[in-house]
Order: sequence, then C-alpha cells, then structure tokens
Amino acid sequence: MIKQWKRAGIPLVLVGLAIALLITVSFPTGTQAQTSEIIRYPIPDSDFPIARAVELPADAKLVYVSGQVPPVVNSEVARDSVEAFGDTKTQTIGVLERIQSILSDAGLTIGDVVKMQVFLVGDPASEDIMDFAGFMEGYTQFFGTESQPNLPARSAMQVAGLVNPGWLVEIEVIAAKQD
Repeated sequence: MIKQWKRAGIPLVLVGLAIALLITVSFPTGTQAQTSEIIRYPIPDSDFPIARAVELPADAKLVYVSGQVPPVVNSEVARDSVEAFGDTKTQTIGVLERIQSILSDAGLTIGDVVKMQVFLVGDPASEDIMDFAGFMEGYTQFFGTESQPNLPARSAMQVAGLVNPGWLVEIEVIAAKQD
C-alpha cells in the first residue's frame, strides 16, 4: 500500500499525519478527556487500605521517589544487622517518614502518593518469611487514616535481599498533584 501512495505522489509524512488525526478523532479517551482531578478507585467490598487503581489528569505534576531504606535506630550494634534498623514495622515507619520528608521538599504530602512498590525481605526472626503484618502496622499509620484517607495503588513483594543485610524494607513511590 505504501508503494501505491509513493506512486500517487503522496508524501509518507502526510499519510502518517492523516492516520494520527484519524485515530485521535475516532477514538476519544473518554474519562481522560473529562477528568480534571486525581481519582482513586477503591477495591469493591473491601476495607483493605490500598486503591485498586488511581487515575491522573493530564496536567498532574508527577514526582518519582527512588527506593528509600530505613534509618539506623540502634547505633550500638553492627550496621549490617537487623537490630541496627529494627523490625519490619519500625523499618516501615522510618522509610515512610523519609519519603514524607522527600515529598515535603517537593511541595507534596504523603497523601499525594498514587503508586507504591514495597520490597520486603524475609525476617530472620520469622524463618525468613516477610513480616507483612508488621509492614501493615507501619503502613496504616500513614495511609487510610481519618486525617489521611488517600490510598495509593500498591504492590508488595518478598525479595531475596537488599543491599544491606539489615534492611527488611525498601519502598519507592510515585506522587502526583494537580497543578
């Protein structure tokens, strides 16, 4: 077909532009065109504190926060031990406080988080199984509260390890705010 257009003297650039215009006109994006706010879709019939999905308007400011790890909570022990950083709950709180500070520097709050990825290491004190309950105890101090009800879309997974053997938690987030 392209050979026929070339023979007809129609430049391929014009053909491409015509196709792009046709697609744009033929397939409007529906809610995207109408959405002017961040929409968080809850999980139906669930009170689990994550969103099933989050929809962003085209003009949303996005901030990608690199994976954050916990601060030292006990400097009296080796810096490569779990004791230096605390249990999963303690580490989760420390990581989320770091994220909160980074977001604040960018003019955002923890309530602006729309996507979160959580990496949990198996806790040596729990037969190397991730302490999801401990993570949730820390997480729910920041998300799904009366003062901060905004829930992010979230993934949580157990990983074999992180850079420091004492780290049980690493979290990265994407935050969005409407300009």
